[in-house]
Amino acid sequence: MDLNDDVLSSYSHHHHDDDSSVRTPKIFDRYFSSSSSSSDDESQLSNSSMEATSKRLDYMIQFLDRKLSSPSNSNYTNNNANSADNDTNNSKRNKSSALSEFIGKGGGTGIFRLPVRGAVHTGRPPSLEVQPHPLRESQIGGSLRTITTTETQLWTGSDNGGVQVWQFKDLYGGCGDSAPYRESVAVGSGVTCMVGDEGSRVVWSGHRDGRVRCWKMDFSSDGFREVVSWVAHRGPILSMVITRYGDLWSGSEGGAIKIWPWEAIEKSFSFTEEERHMASLLVERSYIDPRSQVTINGFCNVLTSDIRYLLSDNSRAKVWSAGYLSFALWDAHTRELLKIFNIDGQIERMDMSSAQDFTFEDEIKMKIVAGPKKEKNQSSFGFFQRSRNAIMGAADAVRRVAAKSGFGDDNRRTEALIITVDGMIWTGCANGLLVQWDGNGNRFQDFQYHSFAVQCFCTFGLRIWVGYASGTIQVLDLEGNLLGGWVAHSSPVIKMAVGAGYIFTLANHGGIRGWSVLSPGPLDKMLHSELAGKEFLYTRIENLKILAGTWNVAQGRASCDSLISWLGSVAGDVGIVVVGLQEVEMGAGVLAMSAAKETVGLEGSSVGQWWLDMIDKTLDEGPSFERVGSRQLAGLLIAVWIRNNLKAYVGDVDAAAVPCGFGRAIGNKGAVGLRIRVYNRIICFINCHFAAHVEAVNRRNADFDHVYRTMTFGRPSNLFNAAAAGSSSAVQMLRTTNVMGANSSEGMPELSEADMVIFLGDFNYRLGGISYDEARDFISQRCFDWLRERDQLRAEMEAGNVFQGMREAVIRFPPTYKFDKHQPGLAGYDSGEKKRVPAWCDRILYRDSRSTQVSESSLECPVVSLISQYDACMDVTDSDHKPVRCIFSVDIARVDESVRRQEFGDIMKSNVEIRHLLEEQCKIPETIVSTNNIILQNQDTTILRITNKCGKSVALFEIICEGQSTINEDGRASDHHPRGSFGFPRWLEVIPAAGVIKPDHIAEVSVHLEDFPTLEEFVDGVPQNSWCEDTRDREAILVIKVHGTNNTNHSRNHRIRVRHCCSSQTVRIDPKSNRSRQVQGSLLHRSDYQRLSSSYDVVDHLRNLHSP
Repeated sequence: MDLNDDVLSSYSHHHHDDDSSVRTPKIFDRYFSSSSSSSDDESQLSNSSMEATSKRLDYMIQFLDRKLSSPSNSNYTNNNANSADNDTNNSKRNKSSALSEFIGKGGGTGIFRLPVRGAVHTGRPPSLEVQPHPLRESQIGGSLRTITTTETQLWTGSDNGGVQVWQFKDLYGGCGDSAPYRESVAVGSGVTCMVGDEGSRVVWSGHRDGRVRCWKMDFSSDGFREVVSWVAHRGPILSMVITRYGDLWSGSEGGAIKIWPWEAIEKSFSFTEEERHMASLLVERSYIDPRSQVTINGFCNVLTSDIRYLLSDNSRAKVWSAGYLSFALWDAHTRELLKIFNIDGQIERMDMSSAQDFTFEDEIKMKIVAGPKKEKNQSSFGFFQRSRNAIMGAADAVRRVAAKSGFGDDNRRTEALIITVDGMIWTGCANGLLVQWDGNGNRFQDFQYHSFAVQCFCTFGLRIWVGYASGTIQVLDLEGNLLGGWVAHSSPVIKMAVGAGYIFTLANHGGIRGWSVLSPGPLDKMLHSELAGKEFLYTRIENLKILAGTWNVAQGRASCDSLISWLGSVAGDVGIVVVGLQEVEMGAGVLAMSAAKETVGLEGSSVGQWWLDMIDKTLDEGPSFERVGSRQLAGLLIAVWIRNNLKAYVGDVDAAAVPCGFGRAIGNKGAVGLRIRVYNRIICFINCHFAAHVEAVNRRNADFDHVYRTMTFGRPSNLFNAAAAGSSSAVQMLRTTNVMGANSSEGMPELSEADMVIFLGDFNYRLGGISYDEARDFISQRCFDWLRERDQLRAEMEAGNVFQGMREAVIRFPPTYKFDKHQPGLAGYDSGEKKRVPAWCDRILYRDSRSTQVSESSLECPVVSLISQYDACMDVTDSDHKPVRCIFSVDIARVDESVRRQEFGDIMKSNVEIRHLLEEQCKIPETIVSTNNIILQNQDTTILRITNKCGKSVALFEIICEGQSTINEDGRASDHHPRGSFGFPRWLEVIPAAGVIKPDHIAEVSVHLEDFPTLEEFVDGVPQNSWCEDTRDREAILVIKVHGTNNTNHSRNHRIRVRHCCSSQTVRIDPKSNRSRQVQGSLLHRSDYQRLSSSYDVVDHLRNLHSP
C-alpha cells in the first residue's frame, strides 16, 4: 500500500466495538472483513516457497548430473538425455541399448521444419502463468467462461456455476501448476458473466439458469458461498453491469433487460442469515423493466434482440445495451431510452399511425407514467398499430432463432464492447473489424488489423487490448494505431481483465495468463533475458515409454494369444499404447457406408468396436490402462491407451481422418490420426494405408504428402465424445475451437506444430529389382542388409521424396508381407499364383524435436526419443501381414510452473533495472484540484477544475462517491453509507466523471444539483408506491482518483466534500473556526485555489472538519 494514497478502505473496516458482541449477524455486512485465515495463508505461502526452493535445488543438481553423465561422443544419432529421476548408470545403459536409426532427407525446412520451442516464447512477451492450459478432460463441466478483477483479486466463473478467486498478492506463489486460489461450491448452472462492486465489497455473477448470485470479496478460510441470489430472468443472463448510480442491470434473451435498484439491494443486505430467503424475494420482486416505458412509443419490436452486452458509460451517466446487430442507449439516471441504432450507426425509427405523428425526439423524451396517464397513452394506439408491433416482434424472434441455427449469419455482428478513458466506445466484429463510436452513438471510424473474430476487449490508460478467436491479442492506442500483437494462447481469447499491473487473458481452453500493461515495451526484453538465463532452475525432465503397434488384419479377427504375443507381452512397463489397424473391414458396401457416416459426422463400426474391446481386455491383463481416444475411417482404425498413473498428465485428445482413395474421397486408402498432449507437449499418432502395387511409388509419396498437409485435428473420438462433449453442440464447439487454435503458424500443417509425430501403418512400399525366389533366399539366410538396399521406402526417404526428416530404427526382422494365413514360420510367404515378392510394407517411423545431433532434452528441444525395440511378431498367423511393434523411450522437458512463477516474481521484485523501469513508467503525475469543499442548493452547478502540473505525462482521472451522509441539526454528518460500486446519489450529477488530462492542462468537471427525485418502489416491474426523497441536508464525499497511464496498483486521491443544503439559509463549514455561519441562498463558497498534490494535503485540510 502506498503511504501517499488517501486509501478508500477507511469506511470498510469502520464499526463500533461496543455493538459487535450483541449485533445480530447479517447475511451480508459491508463493514466486516474476515481476517481469520490470514495466518493460515501466510503459513501456506511460506511452505510453498520452501517447496519451490527445494525443487530449484533438485533441478539444478539434475541439470549438472545430466551434463556430467552425457558422453562426449555418440554412436547413434538418437542418443538422448536420461530422465531426471534416473542415475548416471541407467542413463548410459539406456543409451547403449538404443537401436541404430536411419534418417530421411529433406527435414527441417518448409512444411517439415520443426516448431520453435524455448524457455521463453520468442514470438511474444513473457507472461505470468496464473493457470496453465488445463487438460480438457479435467475441465469437463467446469471450464472457465469469464473473468473479472477487483482492486486485490482476480475472479473467474466456470461452467459448473462455481467461482474461483486469486489474490493478487499470491500470484507468484503456490506449489502447483496454478497459482493458489479459493473455489466456491459448484451451483450447477454455468456462470455467463461477472461484475465487481468495490463499494459493497461483493462480486455479482449471472448464470445460465437466469439467476443472479452475490459473493463476498472477503471470505473465511473454510471457503465461501453466495450471499444472496434470485431468479432474474427466464433465460440465461447474458450480460450485467453496475451503473453510475449503483443500480444493477441485467440482460437476457429476447431483449429482456431488468434493473435492480440499489435501494432494494442495500435493504436485502440488512437481513439476517435466517432471513436469506426473504432477502432474495425482496430483490427478485423489486426489478424495473425499462422497456415498459418505451412500449407505448413503438420501440418494442426493435428491443427483442438478445442483450449480449451491457456497458456503463459512467462519465456521461449512460448505459449501452447491444445485440449482435443493434444498439440501444439509455439514461442511467432516469432509466429512459435515448436512442436505438444499428451497427452502421443508422437510427432505428418507427412509422407511427397518422394520428400519432411524433418526431423521434418526442419519442425518446416520453417518460414512464403511472395510472391513468399510462392507460390513456396506451389506448391511443389503434388496433392495427398494436398488431403491427406484435408481428414485427415475432418476425425479429424468428430471425434470432435462425441466427442461432446458423442461418442469416452476418460476419459484421458485434462480438465485444468497451469504453475507454477518453469516453469513446469501441466495438469488435466477427470479421475482425474494430469500430469506434462517440458517447452519443455516432459511428466515428473503423480499423481492421486481423481477419479473425474479435472476442473481447480490455483497456487501461491510453491502451486498448483486443482478443481474437485465433488466440491473438493486439494492443492499440486510443487513436486506433496498432502498437503490437502476438499469439497469446492456442485457442480463442474469450475474456480479459486488468489488475495488479497485468492484463489477464482467459483462453477458451481454460488457461489464464498475465501480460504486463507495459507490453510491448522495453520490459519484455529484460524479462526474456532473465527468465531464459534461469531455465535450468525450473526445467523438469519426464521419461515415459510408448508402445506403438501396426497390423493389417485383412478383414480377419485375431485370437487372444495373437494379441498377447503382439501387445500384452511387452506392455508391462510402458505408459502409452497406440495401435493402428488396417483393413478392419473392406468391400464396396462398407466403403459407401463409411463415406455416408463421415458426411454427417459419424464414424466407427461394430467390427471396429470388437477390435477395441479385445485390445482393452488384452491390456487389462497387465498394468491398468484406459482408452482415451479412437478414430475409424472405413477399414482404418487407431486408438490410444494410457496407464492410469499418467491420466493427470495426458489429455486434450483430438482425432482426424484423411481419405486418399478414389479421388481423395473414399477411405479404402488414407490415414486416421490422434493428437494428445503429454506433459504439456503435443504428440501425434498417424495410422496410414497407402496405395498398393510395386509400381505405385509416386502415388504412395503423394498419399503421404496429402495426409501431412491436410490432416486437421479437432473432432473428438467416440469415447471422448460420449464422456465429455455430451451433445452435438458441444462437439461442434470443440471442433471449431481446436481447428482455429491448433494451426498457430499460417500456412503450416498442423502436424508440423507437434513436438513428436509417429507414423505407423501399411505404407505398402515394396522391394524393387528383386524376384520372389531371390527375396526368399535372402530372407532364409537373414541377409536383411542386402534386402534393405532394395527397399523402396528407404530409397525414397534417402532422396527426400517422402517422410522428410523422419527416423526409423534399422530393420532387423523379416519382411512382414505377404503370408498365407495360418501358416507358421518363414515358409508361410505367399504360395499362391501371384507369388508376391515379400516386402516390409508395415512400418513405424517418427520425428521428435531434434534438428541436429542433440542428445539432451531441454526446453529448446523438449522431446527427445530413442527406440529400444523394433520387431515383428512372426508367430502370429491370423492375417497375410505380420503385426509390427516399436517401443520408444521418450524424454520430455517441461516447465515446473510453480518454480517459474516464483522466479518470475523474484525478477520483478529484485531486478534493479526492472524496478527502476517500473518506477519511471508508473509515476503518478502531480495534480491539484480547485476546491475540496462544495455547497449546492436550488439546482446549483459549479465547475471543479483538476490541473495536471506535470509537463511530460498524461494524467487519468476517475471520480467516485465514497458515500453519502445525512446532516444532523448540529451540522454533523451521520448515517454514512456508500452506494453500489461507489455510485453517486441520485441528487448529484458529475460530468464528466472520468477523463484524460494532457500535460499542463486543466480538466473541468460540472458538479450539478438535481431536484430531489420522486422515488418509486417497484414490485414485479410495476410501480406500487412513490415518495419524495428525504429533504434533509445531505453530504457526499467525492474522491478524485488520479492514475498514471501505466499504474494499475496505485492512485493519488483527492477528497471533495459536496453538501446539499435544502433550506434557504445554508450552512458553510469553516475549517478554521470549526463553527457554522449563515450564508446566502445558493452561494458557493470554495476553498482557496491551493496546491493539493497528494492525498495528505487533502486530509490535512479536512482534519478539522466534522467527518462522518
